[in-house]
Amino acid sequence: MIHAFPCGTLALDFVGTLRARRNARPTEKLDAPSDLDAWFVESGLVPQTAASVSADLDAAVEVREAIYALVWARLHERPLPADAVATVNAAAAAPPLTAALTPDGWSRSGTPRQALSHIAREAVEIVGGEQAALLRECARPECTQVYLDTSRGHRREWCSMSTCGSRMKAKAYRERRKADAA
Repeated sequence: MIHAFPCGTLALDFVGTLRARRNARPTEKLDAPSDLDAWFVESGLVPQTAASVSADLDAAVEVREAIYALVWARLHERPLPADAVATVNAAAAAPPLTAALTPDGWSRSGTPRQALSHIAREAVEIVGGEQAALLRECARPECTQVYLDTSRGHRREWCSMSTCGSRMKAKAYRERRKADAA
């Protein structure tokens, strides 16, 4: 697996395909159309997808950045940028994925644009609904992953305890040990 899914929502995990946004050189996880296809499959959105082309990748990156702009606006209590709203709404208006019953339960299928439409619809519901109040950005300075804080006291600090939370707690421990030794 080449992608990470710490947020619990496809739309916010999709935003995380550009890692470490504040760094001088963020890490792009969608370098090629095949990376986009891998994300759709690894996320569980579809068991397989029609092969993406460059135009699909360009559209996906545009939608990802529009979703991030909307989330950023909500996090900082700013008005939603009109261009980002238009981009996400246009993607959300595209035909949805097809759901079908299977011998193993159910699955979705469709084109890369239909998969992107699913992600955009989820972003619309998050940013435009009550969940917007739960949006947070990871407290680890090198991470810019956004997530919904559904913890009991709404005090979750990290996108994932197994990655960022562990690193931050280990760093704090090392700093305490260093201070105690001094």
